Amino acid sequence: MKKFWAWGALAIGLLYFILPLMGMTNFSLKMRRGVYSLDAYAVVLGDPRFQETFTYSVVMALFTILFGVLLVVPTAYWVRLKLPALRPYIEFVTLLPLVIPAIVIVFGYIRLYNTSSWLPLTGSITGTNILLMFGYATLALPYMYRAVDTGLRSIDIATLTEAAQSLGAGWTTILFRIILPNVLVAVLSGAFLTFAIVIGEFTMAALLNRPAFGPYMQLLGANRAYEPAALAVIAFAITWGCLGLIQLVSRFQKGTQSPV
Repeated sequence: MKKFWAWGALAIGLLYFILPLMGMTNFSLKMRRGVYSLDAYAVVLGDPRFQETFTYSVVMALFTILFGVLLVVPTAYWVRLKLPALRPYIEFVTLLPLVIPAIVIVFGYIRLYNTSSWLPLTGSITGTNILLMFGYATLALPYMYRAVDTGLRSIDIATLTEAAQSLGAGWTTILFRIILPNVLVAVLSGAFLTFAIVIGEFTMAALLNRPAFGPYMQLLGANRAYEPAALAVIAFAITWGCLGLIQLVSRFQKGTQSPV
């Protein structure tokens, strides 16, 4: 009976998510009256604004991932190795982006880094891009930190550090040549989640007036009918592609591990 209810709950959940997706996909294929076609997808993919905004968001995602890795991996490693008493406080701080709305964060950035402040980042395109990257990294922090922390929990970092130090390795060598390769799958999991967040984020990019993919989706949805549905399917496919890559690299790591 328990299995029946479990499978029943799973089926209801799948229907809840799959049926709207099927309806949206079906609608996106009906741009040409009376027949199914990919016209809406062709219009979207051929739009120069799509190419510009998607490229911009991909580049921003890559810089955000790099910044997040350089920030989170050393921090999580040092806290777990030397400052375990601070873990509850660090975890609390990394959870704040989940409860503080993005609009509050970006308004704080604008007030703190506007052209009349001590660090006028919004006064130039490069500065605004850097500020947006910081905002993206903040939104992705809960996922990146927990992914890396889980990876560090699965290895004996104290023994690895002592062994490396006994061979004369410095902290930079230990971190990037020993610790990072051992938590690479965890880092990739956080990176793919960060990528999905950046691609779909709207509030920060819109308020900072940057040509990102999220505002483009909103603008297209306000002025077109079939193209927004096609764009939503594309965005959904990108998100699920990132989740699929997480599962792929996780299985690859398990397959390459051998029992000691």
